Amino acid sequence: MKIPFASFEYMHNEIKEEIYEAISDVMRKNWFIRGEYCEKFEQEFAAYCGVKYCVGCGNGLDALYLILRAYDITYGDEVIVPSNTFIATALAVTYTGATPIFVEPDISTYTIDPKRIQEKITARTKAIIVVHLYGQAADMDAVNEIAQANHLLVIEDAAQAHGAEYKNKKTGGLGDAAAFSFYPGKNLGALGDAGAITTNDKDVADKVRAIGNYGSDYKYHHIYTGTNSRLDEIQAAVLLVKLRNLDKWNRYRHDVAKQYLDRINNKKILLPVIAKDRSHVWHIFALRTDDRNTFESYLTSHGIGTTIHYPTPIHLQGAYKFLKLNEGMLPIAEKISNTELSIPMYYGITDEEIRYITDVINQY
Repeated sequence: MKIPFASFEYMHNEIKEEIYEAISDVMRKNWFIRGEYCEKFEQEFAAYCGVKYCVGCGNGLDALYLILRAYDITYGDEVIVPSNTFIATALAVTYTGATPIFVEPDISTYTIDPKRIQEKITARTKAIIVVHLYGQAADMDAVNEIAQANHLLVIEDAAQAHGAEYKNKKTGGLGDAAAFSFYPGKNLGALGDAGAITTNDKDVADKVRAIGNYGSDYKYHHIYTGTNSRLDEIQAAVLLVKLRNLDKWNRYRHDVAKQYLDRINNKKILLPVIAKDRSHVWHIFALRTDDRNTFESYLTSHGIGTTIHYPTPIHLQGAYKFLKLNEGMLPIAEKISNTELSIPMYYGITDEEIRYITDVINQY
């Protein structure tokens, strides 16, 4: 049996007529940037996240960058970020001229460890970026308490956590502002690059919208040194169709994860943990094992697609040599990078395929 790491075929076959009609309607209207589909998606996604405002943009990295720009974070500032995340989280900070300060994760949930944050706060710290990694929210009460005590902003990187909840409140409304990616592989994915910012602060929403539109609050009037990052009508139309299916798709992922958790029984394999008061939308089903490379080859030989999230931690990437963080300085992030392996998780994977995957893992 051959099982891909991810597949969109089943999902897209279910909604292809709605997608075709939405795209055709955009073509008929001949309005392609910031039209009625973008406005409607922003309204519905804001309501979905339980916030007042949503602003569409080009991608998840831009979403983070625009938030930081809106809060005037710049050269000389520091922003706390998890040491275990995709590089985009740190890049957004770097693009503003500020410095990312890495904080190690909780080894059980892989999200930032609040107990380690305080020691990294200095007079230059302006914000904490939390990443709801793999589809599970960070420990937001603890992070928000630290932020309030130190007068810091809390920014959510929710790129992997569309619909995840913390104490029955959805990601996107758990801090001062949140960044979402709608990269095609996300739980809520476009047919290309797309992103959004959510917030309850109108001033931030207005500023983000302006900065992403060449710094313009209205045509040919530029109040910021902006950039070009806007959610186009075709992607907004696709996302609007998909948003209305997101909860169903997330429930399916939850059922897949439950089968994995119930069926995988191998002492060599460490299963993911769902923390108290949180829901998990299973963007990634991340296993860990000390002999990861051998395990990866074993699954590949049995036709099971896998991916590593992430094979090299940010502080050891060439792009961040200037921080002078050598191997061994962030050991938890390094341990996760050396032991993590993600197995197939997508809408449409069958019970038969899940049984095959778990049987193969149990025989390892």
